[in-house]
Amino acid sequence: MSGILWFAGTCYWVFETMHQYGGLSHLVAFVVLLAFCCYVGLYHGIFGFLIALTVGRSSSLRALAAAPFLWVAVELARTRITGFPWNLLGTVQVDNVPLTRVATIAGVYGLSFEIMLVNTALAAAFVVRKEKRKFLLIASLGAAVVLQAGRWLSLPPAATDHNALLVQQNIPISHGTPWTREYFEGTLRDLSWISTKPPVVSSDQKFGLIVWPESPAPFFSNDPFYLRALAGVAQQTHAWMISGAIGIDSEHSTSGQEPRAYNSALLVTPEGQVGARYDKVHLVPFGEYVPFRGMLPFMDMLTKEVGDFERGKSRIPFQAGDEKIGTFICYESIFPDEVRQFANHGAQVLVNTSNDGWYGDSGAYAQHLQQTRMRAVENSRWLLSATNTGVTASIDPFGRVTARAERKMRTVLVASYMLSAETTFYTRHGDWFAFLCVIISLVAILIAQFSKPKASTTNVGRTGTGI
Repeated sequence: MSGILWFAGTCYWVFETMHQYGGLSHLVAFVVLLAFCCYVGLYHGIFGFLIALTVGRSSSLRALAAAPFLWVAVELARTRITGFPWNLLGTVQVDNVPLTRVATIAGVYGLSFEIMLVNTALAAAFVVRKEKRKFLLIASLGAAVVLQAGRWLSLPPAATDHNALLVQQNIPISHGTPWTREYFEGTLRDLSWISTKPPVVSSDQKFGLIVWPESPAPFFSNDPFYLRALAGVAQQTHAWMISGAIGIDSEHSTSGQEPRAYNSALLVTPEGQVGARYDKVHLVPFGEYVPFRGMLPFMDMLTKEVGDFERGKSRIPFQAGDEKIGTFICYESIFPDEVRQFANHGAQVLVNTSNDGWYGDSGAYAQHLQQTRMRAVENSRWLLSATNTGVTASIDPFGRVTARAERKMRTVLVASYMLSAETTFYTRHGDWFAFLCVIISLVAILIAQFSKPKASTTNVGRTGTGI
């Protein structure tokens, strides 16, 4: 039940997305939200079940000691098996700059572990004998205060030496209304105008990168008009461009086969040529593809806006002159191990293009930003978040938002950043700590299940553990 309540309280926006943009009735959208919360909430139930297994016939204190490891193991399972690591516990510490140094070594899972460790120490105070309870209460509360003190430290700003222009397109989701040619061309003219003559940029301010985000506009990678607009912007500004687009597999479109479509980002050279394309690897189920379509053909009738994209296969950074840019799209920013692969492949700065307009005015866009900020921390990289409706922001390697544009406006943001070639321990080794927690959890469960009962622990539930 706690898991259902947790996800209902934090992911309530699923209802509005399914109703407003998925075309479902209020009742069906509510059923979808409830089913979603029941499914993902199972992980809280699994955590409780594993705690019960860890208690076994041994001390309840040992189960509390195992709880942080079990929690991280369950979070890893939610990430790798279910593919929905939304709001991992450690993300709440993204504003605690000194403490987030843990994430450069162990990822966000290390912060989840720290939170659970302090909380289980507090819980343990009510299990031990009375003479030791006061000491453990003071120690756990003191640790919590010390660890949170970093939130109030004032740290100097990170150095910058590059500028990018992030274009917040603010293109509305059409609700099924077809795009007219006039509206399409007018939108491109507006975007080209604010990209080449940005109103907030002084004449002496230079930028070498322009980013157009993922958007609901029908920007196809094989549309000559769209490509001419990109080329015009790149040539006039002498800048590299990254732009969200629907990538079309040209090989299939010219061979008579049904062309394959991808959720993509294009890299355009200052000369106006398409230099590279990144195809989104981790697609959103029921948003960008329909799971189990072969076995359950009716599944694609769930929503009217569901996409039918192919998966990309590579996480190689863009080579933009002397810069290596790791570009990932929207939902991919919540996957720690996937984003860190860009930095591990040499990306010197990270770019996240996103269309958060699907979330409406719910808190989901803010939750998404928090998680994106943690990716900057884990990899110690500047991260440029370019979104359709906001939040468009520049994020430093400590996860701090250094500049942001006002939401739901067609505008631009000058985002300063610096390149970095150094890699963190987490960048190089990924989720090693989370997997270690899995191993420790399995060992703890086996020990608990096969340990012999001891006389001193027969009354654990009433009198403590004898410690």
